[in-house]
Amino acid sequence: MKQRTFGRTGKTVSEIGFGAWAIGGSWGDVSERDAKAALHAALDSGTTFIDTADVYGDGRSERIIAAVLKERGGPRPFVATKAGRRLDPHVAQGYTAANLNAFVERSLKNLETDCLDLVQLHCPPTEVYYRPEVFDAMDGMVRSGKIRDYGVSVEKVEEGLKAIEYPGVRSVQVIYNIFRQRPADLFMREARNRGVAVIVRVPLASGLLTGKMTADTTFAADDHRHFNREGQAFDKGETFAGVPYDVALRAVDTIRPLLPNGVTMAQFALRWILMNEAVTTVIPGAKNAAQAKANNAASELAPLSDATMSALRELYVETIAPFVHHQW
Repeated sequence: MKQRTFGRTGKTVSEIGFGAWAIGGSWGDVSERDAKAALHAALDSGTTFIDTADVYGDGRSERIIAAVLKERGGPRPFVATKAGRRLDPHVAQGYTAANLNAFVERSLKNLETDCLDLVQLHCPPTEVYYRPEVFDAMDGMVRSGKIRDYGVSVEKVEEGLKAIEYPGVRSVQVIYNIFRQRPADLFMREARNRGVAVIVRVPLASGLLTGKMTADTTFAADDHRHFNREGQAFDKGETFAGVPYDVALRAVDTIRPLLPNGVTMAQFALRWILMNEAVTTVIPGAKNAAQAKANNAASELAPLSDATMSALRELYVETIAPFVHHQW
């Protein structure tokens, strides 16, 4: 597993991390046994970065991570969590120092630690990025020793560009994949210039870029790929990267001939992301050990050719961009 530097922190992390949303909830049923096996497999195959949030399974994801790390012992990997989505209603006015401190205290308990490696504001309303007092509150928690660093998880490129103007922001988490290429146009360059780590989520477009889905694929009622296709529960860009399902399936068929022998489409999609040197770590989810191991194997793949990269850019511009580029 190759390592990359986590921005100005100077720490190094695995370029493929573990996204722990799936083991918490909203991805159909994942047993605790399978969830733990997936995380163990990721750590065994080189992962040193785990991303979670306090709302994933109402804390289940954080608690499973704590249990696995206790079982393993030894040095702890870098664990990033998020705060803010527990607000109801989820409005900018709720991002107060008192609320953020309460969320952090809960995560400290769930993760069984006395200091959180990284806390990310969890896709807050755009207005939050124009409230310096929110970032002052995060700075205060760094000074108090509750958190080592903080960052943001954003929906839109513009939010990421505003966030990195705050000197305390150490990382930005953004959706970036073959179907969501806009972050590479300006944001990635600016983040790299400022020494801000970039965490890539939704790398497989909610599973579309595994190449395993068809028009007949169905999802459980508690799976966001069933209940959030039009943004009924949260931003629709989090589900299938915001691309209409039928359009994405046709694009996947166009990608298939580009796959090198012996490489899965998921691994290919992860390797595409890692071609961008501004990316610090990419966080695919895994619901079982086999998926986790296969994800991590992408770190050892050869670079994609210029011709392949050009073909994927052309596919995006002609087929996908009209649906997503202007929105996020």
